[in-house]
Amino acid sequence: MVARLYEYIRETLKVSYEKGIELPRNIKQALLLCMDMVFVTIAISAGILARYGGWHITVGVAELTCLLLTILVTSIIFLRLGLYRAVVRFMGQQAIWAIIRGVSYSAIALACLIFLTQAAHVPRSLPFIYWCFALLLIGGTRLAARAYYQHRLSLSCEKVVIYGAGASGRQLLTALMHSTDYQPVFFVDDNPALQRNVINGIQVVAPEVLPNIITEHDITQVLLALPSAKPERRKTIINSLVGLPVYVRTVPTFSDLVQHKADVDQIQDIQLEDLLGRNPVPPYPELIDRCITGKTIMVTGAGGSIGAELCRQIMQSNPKELILLDNSEFALYNIERELSEIKGIENNIKLVALLGSVQDENRLKHIFKAFSVETVYHAAAYKHVPLVEYNIAEGVRNNVMGTWYAAQAAITAGVETFVLVSTDKAVRPTNIMGASKRFAEMLLQSLSAEAGVTRFCMVRFGNVLGSSGSVVPLFREQINSGGPVTVTHPEVTRYFMTITEAAQLVLQASALGQGGDVFLLDMGQPVRILDLAKRMIRLSGLEVRDDTHLEGDIAIQFIGLRPAEKLYEELLVGDNASGTGHPMIMRAEEEAMNLVKISEFLERLDKGTQGMDCDLIKAVLIESVSGFEEHQGMHDFVWLKQQEVTDQLSSNVRTLFPDQGTE
Repeated sequence: MVARLYEYIRETLKVSYEKGIELPRNIKQALLLCMDMVFVTIAISAGILARYGGWHITVGVAELTCLLLTILVTSIIFLRLGLYRAVVRFMGQQAIWAIIRGVSYSAIALACLIFLTQAAHVPRSLPFIYWCFALLLIGGTRLAARAYYQHRLSLSCEKVVIYGAGASGRQLLTALMHSTDYQPVFFVDDNPALQRNVINGIQVVAPEVLPNIITEHDITQVLLALPSAKPERRKTIINSLVGLPVYVRTVPTFSDLVQHKADVDQIQDIQLEDLLGRNPVPPYPELIDRCITGKTIMVTGAGGSIGAELCRQIMQSNPKELILLDNSEFALYNIERELSEIKGIENNIKLVALLGSVQDENRLKHIFKAFSVETVYHAAAYKHVPLVEYNIAEGVRNNVMGTWYAAQAAITAGVETFVLVSTDKAVRPTNIMGASKRFAEMLLQSLSAEAGVTRFCMVRFGNVLGSSGSVVPLFREQINSGGPVTVTHPEVTRYFMTITEAAQLVLQASALGQGGDVFLLDMGQPVRILDLAKRMIRLSGLEVRDDTHLEGDIAIQFIGLRPAEKLYEELLVGDNASGTGHPMIMRAEEEAMNLVKISEFLERLDKGTQGMDCDLIKAVLIESVSGFEEHQGMHDFVWLKQQEVTDQLSSNVRTLFPDQGTE
């Protein structure tokens, strides 16, 4: 009987609570005010009963007037203090203090009204007793409502741990307490001074007990609130979380928070730079500014990943004019619109968006001459290895002939500095893309040897995080869809750097170059892609499914190396590298071909790309580019289709004229 009564009361309260939440805001405020005035009446009555141990007073006109005036004055006080602006179920510390102040002012008002109305039968100690009862009723009911709401919320939202009990962790806690998705359960911090403290009702514990907490409290996510931590420390913490059955996420970096690019409650996935744990290459502003400030700058391929980041960095160094060239209308539109917002701040910068291809020699000459370009950052290239393998003629024409046309236009217009964005795939290449980029490097080296006005230099680096086609977004998408995660080969490794580092390196190289230089970055140790895939799976709170863990969540599938793809990348053709003015930038000492000889190769490549003769293109690249002899297969779709059509025609001719022989 008691259990049924309890269940009935609980269901009634639940339904009443849900209906109350759905009421309009002004009606809820009016009802809450009325309820508070009832509590004031009850608190005064309870105070008298507590003082006398029963109802031993006569209620006269003075006593009734005192009660009514107390209710009226209290309602005005509560309204003025904004007690009804705060949402009860989200009530925080400020709202609690407002209740304490309101009840205190009400008690003072009661004491004054007892004196003014000369309510002789009211005990003089009533204001003190009333204060206790009113605070219990008015504040207690609100806290109970909030606790009930949070309890119901905890049944449906994810339980999380905040790693880091500093300022960012506390801000994140405040944001999450108003969230309907997450319920913070513990803080974790390695600072002994913070451990065992309670912050806003949440206990701070040591990292050592985290595995037990995850199991006991069904924690699903660990949120890293360490925006200002050094990369090494972030990597150490992340390594300690790998293998735990939780999804590890993080708040934005300190720089993003300071620059107002993000808020502390914008939780995001772990970035690869956090996994690498490598300090970013520090830029030298004086080097970046040297070829940019007050000058006319041109970026080819401005709509691409690297080109767009170059433009963003260039805008910070106050060029006189920035010319954007791209053959993609959509990409050019996006970067021009983004940079126009920056231009609104730096309104002395002239921004020019030009549609065009680097394969259009005539347009390049007109652009360079008309705008008196002083510095060129040549980022226009086809970079995806498999796509270039399937489009050999177009890929080589864009990467080689496009570079040649841009360099010739730069020489004709008297450009001061020309910087080629290259790749580590140009070193002993096994694919057409890498060979085409190495040939482009050799072109600029040969032009530089002629000692003209234009300084040519090249910047060679590895894979860029955040660029189009990056492996990290692919892995993340595959993990979110339930797998499998596709890896080309168990032993494949790659160098990685951030897109910001890549852009800064290119800009600094323009100042360091003496002519014909090939610059490369000390990128640390290469990353094994299989290990990266496993870490990303585990940091998503999942397990790798393999022969030894059949109950795992995500399988890793090896799909084989793509056409002409290498197991590992290199940064140097030879073994010689010298230092520069930057501690993390090296200058490669590599052989260069004279202009006469490479011009002969270039003429043959031009003929091969225009005639769709992939045999000729491959022969020229094998002959001219060191290490390209091992290239296997021919995959150009158009070339293969031409061969198929030719073979079919030949077959048809032999069928129709069997006595004519092969002629």
